[in-house]
Amino acid sequence: MHPETLVRDHTIYACVMGSRAFGLATDGSDTDRRGVFLAPTPLFWRFDKPPTHVEGPLEEQFSWELERFCELALRANPNILECLHSPLVEYADDIGRELLALREAFLSRHAFETFTRYALGQRKKLEADVRAHGAPRWKHAMHLTRLLISARDLLRTGHLTIDVGDRREPLLAVKRGEVPWPEVESWMTRLASEAEAASHRSPLPTEPDHRRVEDFLIRVRRTSALQPAPYDEGVQGVVGARGVGQR
Repeated sequence: MHPETLVRDHTIYACVMGSRAFGLATDGSDTDRRGVFLAPTPLFWRFDKPPTHVEGPLEEQFSWELERFCELALRANPNILECLHSPLVEYADDIGRELLALREAFLSRHAFETFTRYALGQRKKLEADVRAHGAPRWKHAMHLTRLLISARDLLRTGHLTIDVGDRREPLLAVKRGEVPWPEVESWMTRLASEAEAASHRSPLPTEPDHRRVEDFLIRVRRTSALQPAPYDEGVQGVVGARGVGQR
C-alpha cells in the first residue's frame, strides 16, 4: 500500500498546527497540517512493515502511524503532545475521538525534561545566530518563548493549552524584532526557571498511563484485523487453504 494511500484512506485524526493553532498567525502564515493514520493490521504481517510516518500528500502535511504517535506522546514529545491539544481539529473518526479522550493519559512530569531539553537546544541555535549575525532568527525566538510559556503553564496546571491568548501581541513583537535580544533572553531564562520550580509541585503524575494507552492500541489493532480488505486476500487464501499453523 502506497504511503499516501494510508493517509488518504486511513487517517483517524487530523489537525492544524503551527502559528494558526498557536493564535500567532499573520497574513503570510502557512497552514501546517498534522495527522494520525491507522495502518490496517494485516499490513504488519508482511516483512515490509507500514511506515511509521508519512510526509504529504498536501504541502506542509505530516502524519504518524498510530503506534508511533502513541510512543512519542508517552515520551512527552512536545510536538506530539501539542498535536493532541490543537484547537483546530479538521477531522476525527470514532478512533480519533478515542485518541483525543486519552490526552490526559499521555501527560506526565516528563514534560519538564523534554520541553526544556528541546528549548535549550533551540536557544543555543539562537545564541549562535546572535554571535554570527548580531541577531537571532526572530520568528524562532518567538516560537521558543511560546513553547516555554506552554511548558511552564502545563507543569503549573496539569493542562496543556497551546493557544497563546492575550500573549499574542508581546510574542508577535518578538517576531518583528521589536524587543531587544537581551530582554528576550531574560524572558526565556525566567520562564525556564518558573517551569523548573513548577515541576517540583506539579499536579501531573510522575509517569504517563502506559497501560491505558496500550489497552487502547491493542483493541484498535484487533478490531482492524477483523476488517476485510482487498490487500488481505492473499493472507486469507493461505489461511483458508492450509489452516493456521499448518505447513
